[in-house]
Amino acid sequence: MRIILLLLIVLIQPLFSQQKEISLEDIWVKNTFETASLEAFHSMKNSDHYTILNHNSYGTYMDKFDYKTLEKVETVVLGKDLEGIKYFDDYTFSPDETKLIIGVKIEPIYRRSKQGQYYVYDLSSKTLEMISESNIQEPTFSPDGNKIAFVHKNNIYIKNLISKETIQITTDGEKNKIINGIADWVYEEEFSLVRAFEWNVTSNKIAFIRFDETEVPEFSMDIYGQDLYPQKQIFKYPKAGEKNSKVSIHLYDLFKDEKFEIDLKSYAQEYIPRIHWTYEADQLVITTINRHQNNLNLASFNAAKKETTLLLNEKDAAYVNIKDDLTFLHDNSFIWSSERDGFNHLYHYNQEGKLKNQITSGNWEVTKYYGFDKKTKKVFYQSTEEGSINRSIYSVDISGKKKKKLSELIGINSAEFSHSFNYFVNTYSSAINPTVYSLIDAKTGVEIKEIKNNLNLADKLTEYGLPTKEFTTIKTVNGEFNMWMIKPKDFDPNKKYPLLLFQYSGPGSQKVSNGWNTVNGHDYWHMMLSQKGYIIACVDGRGTGFKGRDFKKVTYKELGKYEIEDQIESAKELGKRTYIDENSIGIWGWSYGGFMSSLAITKGADVFKMAIAVAPVTSWRYYDTVYTERYMQTPQENPSGYDENSPVNFADLLKGAYLLIHGTGDDNVHIQNSMQMINALVENNKEFDFFAYPDRTHGISKGLNTRLHLFKKMTNFIEKNLKSNE
Repeated sequence: MRIILLLLIVLIQPLFSQQKEISLEDIWVKNTFETASLEAFHSMKNSDHYTILNHNSYGTYMDKFDYKTLEKVETVVLGKDLEGIKYFDDYTFSPDETKLIIGVKIEPIYRRSKQGQYYVYDLSSKTLEMISESNIQEPTFSPDGNKIAFVHKNNIYIKNLISKETIQITTDGEKNKIINGIADWVYEEEFSLVRAFEWNVTSNKIAFIRFDETEVPEFSMDIYGQDLYPQKQIFKYPKAGEKNSKVSIHLYDLFKDEKFEIDLKSYAQEYIPRIHWTYEADQLVITTINRHQNNLNLASFNAAKKETTLLLNEKDAAYVNIKDDLTFLHDNSFIWSSERDGFNHLYHYNQEGKLKNQITSGNWEVTKYYGFDKKTKKVFYQSTEEGSINRSIYSVDISGKKKKKLSELIGINSAEFSHSFNYFVNTYSSAINPTVYSLIDAKTGVEIKEIKNNLNLADKLTEYGLPTKEFTTIKTVNGEFNMWMIKPKDFDPNKKYPLLLFQYSGPGSQKVSNGWNTVNGHDYWHMMLSQKGYIIACVDGRGTGFKGRDFKKVTYKELGKYEIEDQIESAKELGKRTYIDENSIGIWGWSYGGFMSSLAITKGADVFKMAIAVAPVTSWRYYDTVYTERYMQTPQENPSGYDENSPVNFADLLKGAYLLIHGTGDDNVHIQNSMQMINALVENNKEFDFFAYPDRTHGISKGLNTRLHLFKKMTNFIEKNLKSNE
């Protein structure tokens, strides 16, 4: 009922009030449209409780709450009682939840990695102990809670919390040469791996990945800062076709004080993106995948016998994605997700790797696996069963029977389950409903209590009379694709409007999604542009996700080819509509989307009058091995796939207005991409606009006014170069 009321407020109230206009300051400075969210919470293992971290003038404090009642049970930690700390940013419970690892002065390294000062806090004795006087990475409790493993300067250490002794188990770590237990740059970025070590269940063994990046080419960036001379940031970055780190898997036995490299035999391959211990103390499962990433092994290593066997092999004509769905059960059977039937689904295998049964099936995709409840034998997951632009929550018996929908409303539902799987917090939104958080009974799907809503935001939005996203599909010569469109609030079908396309288009991505403000504030900017008389549309063409394997993987070895065909043809079809000026069509995108908008203004020069490319890839030759070769193989093997879809090679076709934007500190998509595009444009005597943001990374966000400046620049460029002629 609350959702229906909210929708009525949004749709009806604008009819009776004077409308405000959105400003860039509203979006990027004042946070006028900030969506209320839940504080990050941690589900406790040993009871139906969760903890939340908060901060006030007295310091950081952690409270424990009851899932069933949502009532506070106790304050677990008060920062003011922690000598010399007061505020902390990060925490992890020990497995028995009697101790905490607390992190302070946390410094980011790359996208996911960080380092800082870490302490152990004993909840019963109220004592605080520093783990190391140096900055360390990834401190991790052993399962028995008596030891902590961590990494310092590329070497692994173990601290015994009983004896207070710290031992160093690797000694060859060296910057830009050898890394033990922490992933290199490309693994972190493309495999989402940072901590590359794991404890076994009995806390007497640690497996870790060793990265030898000695032969990986270095990339350097000037960091300008405020110094008289720029500093150089130098790091190992393997571009497509170049050498990767040599990876090996090692095991350290604490009881024997023995360390050795595991022989993977014929199952060894280019990459080791994951390692897992099972519930057997001596069984380590190692994921290996070849350089083309189309042949994946799950290799099982028996540490007692020092034998390696094959548990599972998965091949694909294109590529196999690395995911985190692998779950070992107490009988050592396991759950695994695969696209083997054309859609991503869950499968149950026995301990020898033989398929027991397919758990989910249908022409839809499992988009998130939440876990397995050993009490009820139920699997919990999120899927696209109610349409590829929506997400719903389900439970199903591990046999694949007795499926039950646990979410109620159509839109985007995501879940955070209690460790017991008795409850979950559902986060729901749609394109017309700001986010609502509710506590749900995981057995029945019945809402127990609404935790937080955004009715205040919805009420505020009525002052602006914002348009809504219209979800439809668009038919082109290449197929039918999901699309949303935002029209001016005072839309007149007898007028002609300039059209701005927004897209990302990368493999497996999705921008046409029925969620609230799904693109980092861009929706409000798009609505601001609609108030200025623009129509904004977004089309997810071939190569995007959640419509099956074949739709996603058609772009294999040809990144950019089919995606730009679909954007061009969609623009042509939209240009046929009576209310769109076919001579005033623009496009913009960021990262992969910038790659696409650069192709649009060159290959699609007769269709697009204007394009903005933010931090674009301009040739896949300049991007990293893992991502690029997954979709393209190497440039040595597939030169035409690289070169025939690079906007650098079509700079001579540029006719319209082109704005190129990049951060000089982008360690992901290097500014080299923009420089090569600029060089090609200059050589072809083409006029264009370029702006560089000093020291900004791929997100171009550092600083109070950076985003304001960026979107003001883009807004001015659009208003100058994309006007209706009718």
